[in-house]
Parts: sequence; C-alpha cells; structure tokens
Amino acid sequence: MSTISHQTQSHTPGGDDRVDLLLIDDDPGDVLMVEKMLAESGMDAEIRVAVDLDAARRALTRRTQCIIVDLSAPGIDRLDGLREVLAMSGPAAVVVLTGLDDAHLGVQAVAAGAEDYLVKQEVDAPLLARAIRYAIERKRSEETERRLVEARILGRENARLERGLLPVPLIDDPSLRHHTRYRPGRRRALLGGDFYDTVQTEGGAVHVVIGDVCGHGPDEAALGVQLRMAWRTLVLAGHTGEQLLGILDTVLGHERRSEEIFTTLCMITIAPSRRTARMHLAGHPAPLLFRRTPGDGAPDGGGGGLEVTALPDYAHGPALGLLPGAEWPTTEIDLGESWALMLYTDGLIEGRVGEGPERLGTGGLVELARRAGARGASGRALIDELVTEVERLNGDALTDDLAVLLLSRQFEEGFTDAIDRF
Repeated sequence: MSTISHQTQSHTPGGDDRVDLLLIDDDPGDVLMVEKMLAESGMDAEIRVAVDLDAARRALTRRTQCIIVDLSAPGIDRLDGLREVLAMSGPAAVVVLTGLDDAHLGVQAVAAGAEDYLVKQEVDAPLLARAIRYAIERKRSEETERRLVEARILGRENARLERGLLPVPLIDDPSLRHHTRYRPGRRRALLGGDFYDTVQTEGGAVHVVIGDVCGHGPDEAALGVQLRMAWRTLVLAGHTGEQLLGILDTVLGHERRSEEIFTTLCMITIAPSRRTARMHLAGHPAPLLFRRTPGDGAPDGGGGGLEVTALPDYAHGPALGLLPGAEWPTTEIDLGESWALMLYTDGLIEGRVGEGPERLGTGGLVELARRAGARGASGRALIDELVTEVERLNGDALTDDLAVLLLSRQFEEGFTDAIDRF
C-alpha cells in the first residue's frame, strides 16, 4: 500500500485549525518520528504518507497545505526530484525534511522553491511544527502577492486594450451625439476582440465602424486593436467602401495567428448633409435606425412618434478573412432629418429569451428598443436600458462580449425632457 492516512490531534484551547499534510518518505521509522513530533507539538494534523512520487501524485488533494519531502526517498533524485514535487505542489507549501546534512544542497533547495530545509537529526517537535506553520503562511503570502501582481498586470493590460479598442471619436459636428458601451462577457476579465471607432473626415463625412474578432483572449483583442487602428488610418487617408474593406481583409490575413480567425464588421459613412448614408456589412448584424415621426401640424416634429427598424441586410458580404476576393455591396440609407443609428456586436442579440433555446435576435432587439424609446429613453440611457433588459431576459450576465455605438442627430432634443447629453 503506497499511501496511508495518519492523524495527530490536539485539543489545546486556542489551537490552530487542522493542518493537512502530505509526507513523502519510505522509511516507516521516520514517518513515526514525524507523527510523534507533531503530536508532541500540539499540532492538529492529518498526515497522508506516500512512499514515492507516483503515490504522492495520487495522494495530493486540494486540501493539502504542506508537502514534507525526503530528498532520499525512492525516485527523488535530490534537486531534480524536488523540482518534480514543486511542479505538482500547486498552492501547497513544500518543506524538505531529509537525512542529507548538506548546507549547499539546502541553499539550492530553498532557491529552487522549497519553503524550508530541515535535517532530521537536528529537528525537534517545536521546530518542525513551527517550520510547517511558517511555510504555510509564507506560501499563502506569496500566493496573495502573486494574485495582486496579476491583478495589476491585468488592469494595465485592460487599460491598454481599452485605449486601442475603444478610442475617443474624432467628430467636429455639434449636431451629432455619440454614446458607446462595452461590456466583457461573463467570467471575462480582459476585453475581447470587439472594437469600434468614429471619424469625421475633411469635407464633413462621418465614418463609423464596429467589428468583432472571433474568439476570446489577448490575441483576439490585440488583433481587434490592429484592425481598428488600420481602419482609422485608411479612412483618414481617403479610403472608403469596398476598397477599404479589401485592404482590411488583407491586413487580417497577414496579422491573424491562424487561418480560422475571421472578423465580422459593419461600416457606415454618413454624408455631410447628415440625411443619407452608405452601409457595408461583412457578416455582421444590421444596425438599428431610430427616427422621430413628426406629429400633425408640428413642423419641429414635436408630439410625434418613434420608428425603430433594423437596416436591410440583403446586400451584405462575408466576414473578413473567409473568402479571398470577396465583394461587399453598398446599401444606401435614407436617414431623414432626425435620427439615431445604433451599431452593436452580436453579443447583444445572442442571449437567450427565457429557459428555452430561443435567442433574442435582431427582431427581439428592435422590439426592446421600441419599448425603451416609448418610455423616453435616449442616448446613454437607451443603451443602458437595452443592455439591462437583454441580461434580464437571458437570466444572467451575457456569455459573450458586447459593444454598442449610438450616433444620433437632432434625435434626443425634443423627444424627451430627460436627455442624457454629453
């Protein structure tokens, strides 16, 4: 039998909680010595014994707080064996308890990651118990520090990605209102590959893009940053429409880590008159168009109603990165005088509706938007209300990332007295 379970218990008032130990030692006499010393020290401990590394791997559990290892046990070749123990230890502290009285080896063992190096001939009960407790606390402290460092790194990475994926819009038109929202999916710490941008070019045209790199993780997020920056550069250089998408498709092909990576994208160019626009869809959901309908006899549109529709998606092309030489046809859009365009990634419409398999979809989002608009929501408040309602219908936070961009002209003014303007 390669593993045995031993317990030493103390009922000393104020004593520590039970310590879960794994002892790797093939000498029954040394095992008995450790048990006796821990009992004498008053430590309440559960000890599992393994005679070699294979047995130790089977005996190790999530509850194990400290591994005590003899570097002369079978299959443990001093430092190489110690490194194997450290590799499997996880959050458990590792203490060397060996008959090898070698100061140089002790220094090397601690440098390799052991919390302490004890020589059997020089250990007594209080020293062993104290070494185990100190080792566990040091390991906990190291683990806490590691998590803090990871949190700081994660925060800096998130901030860097946010600057790249979610930039400040370049707009110089006081008649336009610009609102955005980004939310990582459930259990996600980093931003994903969703991105958006808005740029006004010389001559007055306003260009809007939103995209979604398939997959999750830092590689996808970095690719999203590259595509977003490439798009802005191309727009400022005078590229538009299908030509621009073709260049982005080439950029994606060179920068992605595998041929399976693709990107959906919606791009809209709003004319200087602000009454018409051109749209290109590359495998992406169609945006929503909000328009105020004027009331009878009200030239300024006051007292009118609200019209919410999904823009037509019959003229669309494939996602970027799927088909060499693909084409992306143009859809002409009549915006009118007072309007709002809402671009979004599919994370907003792929949530479930109730307990069944039914998804919200674009039609469901249109209905939610009508209800929110009828209640007077506009601007950032409209986005927030939609996201909240989508998550309520889903019964939980959404699993996928979502990004929303709302650009409007003379839509918020006069539609509600509670306007969220910034």
